[in-house]
Amino acid sequence: CNRVRLTCTGELYMCLGQEDRADLRKPLRDHPADDAPLHAAIRAAIARKPKGHDFDYGRQRVQGQMTRHMSHTGG
Repeated sequence: CNRVRLTCTGELYMCLGQEDRADLRKPLRDHPADDAPLHAAIRAAIARKPKGHDFDYGRQRVQGQMTRHMSHTGG
């Protein structure tokens, strides 16, 4: 997967099949005039991004678990 998803509430999901996310609202609100904390939060989140996805149903490699509706994530 080469995509990330940003929700309307400021959560950056690194993978649709995982619950790992980064809250980008905090650096935006805490540092409204400085983009550096936001850039650092995005870089840290991307560093945690899986190299592949966990939706390989054909090989029974289904590790991801979603507890949210896809419509909440966007895409």
